[in-house]
Amino acid sequence: MDKPSDEGRDRLFSAALFVLALLLRLYVAIAWAREPVWDGHYYDFGARRIAEGFGYSDDVVVGGQRVWHPWCHYPVGYSGFLAIFYRLFGAGPMTAPVVNAVTGALVVVLVHRLARYATTKNRARAAGLLCALDPGLIVYAALVMTEPLAALGLVAAGWLVARDAKTKPMRGALLAGLTLGLATLVRPQSLLCAPALGLFTLGDGTLRTKLKKGLVTAGIALATAVLVVLPWTARNCRVMDGCAFVSTNAGWNLAIGASPRATGRFETLRASDGCKVVTGQVQQDQCWRDEGLRWITNDPIRWLSLVPKKLSHTFDHESFPMGYLGEANPAAWPEPRKATGRAVLTTVHVALLALAALGLVASPLGRLPLRARLTQIAALLAVLGVVLHGILSDAHPFWPLAVLIVLFGALPLPGAPARNAAVGYLVFAVATVALTHAIFFGEDRYHVVITPVLCLLAALALRPSGALAAPSRAAADVPPPS
Repeated sequence: MDKPSDEGRDRLFSAALFVLALLLRLYVAIAWAREPVWDGHYYDFGARRIAEGFGYSDDVVVGGQRVWHPWCHYPVGYSGFLAIFYRLFGAGPMTAPVVNAVTGALVVVLVHRLARYATTKNRARAAGLLCALDPGLIVYAALVMTEPLAALGLVAAGWLVARDAKTKPMRGALLAGLTLGLATLVRPQSLLCAPALGLFTLGDGTLRTKLKKGLVTAGIALATAVLVVLPWTARNCRVMDGCAFVSTNAGWNLAIGASPRATGRFETLRASDGCKVVTGQVQQDQCWRDEGLRWITNDPIRWLSLVPKKLSHTFDHESFPMGYLGEANPAAWPEPRKATGRAVLTTVHVALLALAALGLVASPLGRLPLRARLTQIAALLAVLGVVLHGILSDAHPFWPLAVLIVLFGALPLPGAPARNAAVGYLVFAVATVALTHAIFFGEDRYHVVITPVLCLLAALALRPSGALAAPSRAAADVPPPS
């Protein structure tokens, strides 16, 4: 166990990371933010309505009269979160970006705190610095978008369980479930990470004992998360034209990714595509869900053939922030400046993907048995091969790196570096994003929610083999006191 003085210095480092991350993000938020555009317009509008006491809604004109009209097409969590600050400080143009800057800085701190349960003190600090300095996460402070808040919930849930795993596992599971429930209201796919929270409490003992402990933690966290969401579900059942767990865009998204015109990324659905007569948001979403399932059933091969394109749009580049800023302020973001920004963000993103994959590969320089050494060299060459092919190919396919992260994390590769619960949780988070967008459709902004995860995994790159070098005490499941 670390000495108290070491723990104090670690806390000081977390505080310094917060200040560094906040200053960088505040500069971008104040200098670059403008009127919200694209989905940000709807999140901002929803937050204003909630702050003004009208709930998650708009007004429609019926018979010449303005009538209150409830929403739930977009998840409510981010708008509800912003509404708190709009109510306190007003809905001025700087409120949301400043809130985003603080949110992003908190993500950095929690990456550092969670990393302490995954690796050594120095690598944990490297993870925090990578997250603080990542240009994509910094630029996102100027965007009124959900990804940083969703990332905060994802990382916080893992940290809460890791912190309490040995001493107060029930408390950790409940707090993580509460956090994951709130994150689900921001990004419904967050709920998929609940089963991986059980990894933190497997502990010692027989396989049956481990599984029981893990299942209890995962079950408590999942049940708590669902209970957090249920009041919103009840609201939807009461005021909408039917029940919706969180939002009414899952059916839309399935249809977008399965329609005969599908390209693997967002495409606007038209009434002529299948849902011509609908009376409400829930019915419309259900109609598109049914259309999507019909298209998949009619031609499953074509739907499966789109998976590489969907993953390509999700992981191959990072251009959404530049497009958003250019749309919000065209004069300040001419095409050459946006192109430079896209190049910088994409280069860093691809480097993080490659390093994150290497976070599950052992250094081949250590003393290893021949089979283990060859396996780890093959894994290293696979990562380098994907990067080289991505650079040389006209299509620049870097998405296989995300697949390698999941494969390396799941397979018992000889000579692999030690993988504890925190590493397993991070790999699971990457897998949920890849699976979700393989089913629906891809856009590069969807990987931003796991960019902090990639920063943490990148800090683990080329560790010693777990067969000969166990994790240090700081990397074990029993961390220094928090």
